[in-house]
Amino acid sequence: MIINTGSRTDTVQYYTEWLLKRFEEGFVYSRNPLFPNKVTRYELTPELVDCVIFCSKNYEPILPDIKRITDKFNTYFHYTITAYGKDIEPNVPDIDQSIETLIKLSQIVGSERIAWRYDPILLTNKYTKMRHYKTFDYMADKLSGHIDRCIFSFVEMYQKLKTNMPEIILLTEKDKLEIVKNLGAISKRHGITIQTCATSSNYEQFGILTSGCLTPEILGRANNIKFKKLRQIGNRKNCRCVESRNIGDYDTCPNGCKYCYANQNPQIAIKNYKKHNPASPFILGEFQETDEIQQGVQQSFLVKCEQKSLF
Repeated sequence: MIINTGSRTDTVQYYTEWLLKRFEEGFVYSRNPLFPNKVTRYELTPELVDCVIFCSKNYEPILPDIKRITDKFNTYFHYTITAYGKDIEPNVPDIDQSIETLIKLSQIVGSERIAWRYDPILLTNKYTKMRHYKTFDYMADKLSGHIDRCIFSFVEMYQKLKTNMPEIILLTEKDKLEIVKNLGAISKRHGITIQTCATSSNYEQFGILTSGCLTPEILGRANNIKFKKLRQIGNRKNCRCVESRNIGDYDTCPNGCKYCYANQNPQIAIKNYKKHNPASPFILGEFQETDEIQQGVQQSFLVKCEQKSLF
């Protein structure tokens, strides 16, 4: 089984103490976002967790202690660094600070375990296509040699985004083709493997890979392990990633990104963050009388003879 710590909230940046404690105690409780009274317990042990996936916009808080997890578990890290400033990502470190932190992380865990996420790509009068090319080129130059690959996607125009970002300019297919052509050329110049995320479009003619961003092949190569043949069902439409279990909660990330899909609005997230108890087995809240607790099904997908020694 694969544990995902960060696709619902920035656990690394805001809940580091809680996350480390959960791995230290060896278990965590997770609420079903659709049926909150249904709670699943997952054991956080190397025998039952094939790989731990991290996704964050700021790894600085966990850097001093990250080896407490990486020394025991197979891991892979997604680090999101975009072209946007505080007007769109209010509580995210600036580009240069983020690049510096990614390089520190790479020196600790190895470049083969880190994917740089440049997403979502969106356009406004301020964040034009030319600004994306210039910023992406600057980042690629700094990050080359410190990452396994770059992953990008185009923003999804769901209803909430139309309210949160009225300034957004709709991307046309012509826009997308121009953007991928330029990102592909920039990546090639800097020796960076680049691929899409959760898209049905094929951009291989521009040097863009179309595989999932968390496949058995990617995780296996990064950790020198081998997975059994798996059915890759993904977590959303057009996603080709291996199935994982998330231990975060929606509406708990204080980053305040305007394009965020995981928060109803920033104020709810900040309010929930203030309720967080680092000693709780839940990222948010405690046990309730109406909770129905079940043990998670944790089946290893690894070919055991290929698994690396943890000692």
